[in-house]
Amino acid sequence: MSAVPESADKKEEDTNIPDTEEGHRSDDSSDGSEGGASGEAEMDFLRNLFSQTLGLSPREKVLDELTMDGVAQYMKSGKCKNIICMVGAGISTSAGIPDFRSPGTGLYANLQKYNLPYPEAIFQIEYFKKNPEPFFALAKELYPGQFKPTVCHYFIRMLKDKGLLRRCYSQNIDTLERVAGLQGEDLIEAHGTFYTSHCVSFLCRQEYNLDWMKEKIFSDEIPKCDKCSGLVKPDIVFFGENLPARFFTSMKKDFPSCDLLIIMGTSLQVQPFASLVSRVPKNTPRLLINMEKTGQSDVLMGMLGFGGGMDFDSDKAYRDVVYLSTCDEGCLALADLLGWKEDLEELVKREHDLIDSKDKQDKAKMANQSVGAAEGNAPGAETGKSDKTV
Repeated sequence: MSAVPESADKKEEDTNIPDTEEGHRSDDSSDGSEGGASGEAEMDFLRNLFSQTLGLSPREKVLDELTMDGVAQYMKSGKCKNIICMVGAGISTSAGIPDFRSPGTGLYANLQKYNLPYPEAIFQIEYFKKNPEPFFALAKELYPGQFKPTVCHYFIRMLKDKGLLRRCYSQNIDTLERVAGLQGEDLIEAHGTFYTSHCVSFLCRQEYNLDWMKEKIFSDEIPKCDKCSGLVKPDIVFFGENLPARFFTSMKKDFPSCDLLIIMGTSLQVQPFASLVSRVPKNTPRLLINMEKTGQSDVLMGMLGFGGGMDFDSDKAYRDVVYLSTCDEGCLALADLLGWKEDLEELVKREHDLIDSKDKQDKAKMANQSVGAAEGNAPGAETGKSDKTV
């Protein structure tokens, strides 16, 4: 299971307003008078005054070129030491986990069997408290532990291993970042996680681990609290719930020191997660690896403080790079330019082999337990008893 959107509609102030062009003059004056030049000079003055008032000094261009190769050269320069990744459901689709909004294949397009009043209801907290069955039926289909991390997950792991990853901010709840080798301190699970669960009763809030919840879900039980018999819910953020406090405290520390922001597999449509793109310093390069361009917004909204988004195409673009592909293909392309591709492919194979081996061992153990249980139920199989007569 991947990202679960939350209901917060918080807008973060964005500083990505296009630069002013100092010293620009028009050479095309139709009447040849000084009035045109004077008017242009006045406009330049007003532009510069407006820019300085808002603190929008001209940006330094960090990348030699606005391409994947430009990003790779910057990463190899030694100046890029704190990388933040922002990831969404798109990094897990190659593992077999559907995203939310893709027409026909997205999660929201395939929930008819749960008889919901509308697709989003399955992730609304009030609906869940009254009708938890649809959510837990879906959770059984998509439960963590049934899927392997993707190339993209292991690319983020490589960033960590090389000492370059400041943090990974994830919208996903599938725990695949953890399976790939990221630890709790490496992750901000913005929309929560299946890793822990809590009783929904405000007076109880008893905590349960992943194995406890898994046993309940695969036994087709609605998880109830051992302490108060209240409903137990995985710690994922539903509509109507707040994001984890750590999301807000960490972003204030992490983003001001970010040297490179890599955004992968997210539509950047859900706030406040989407607003994080505007939190990095004005000169910090931002790379989007996605199937389509996203995160862009018009200049006027940016000037009004509602999030200016990214700029890939205008003549004012100076730091934003887009690579249109699947997340796995984009990570392999970047790894190739960095000279990491062979290591990345070996890491994926080694880790997948370990997961497969463990899965075989677990299945064999379960089979042995089933055989032992069956033998234990056979006539005369009670401890200390025998069919033989003395």
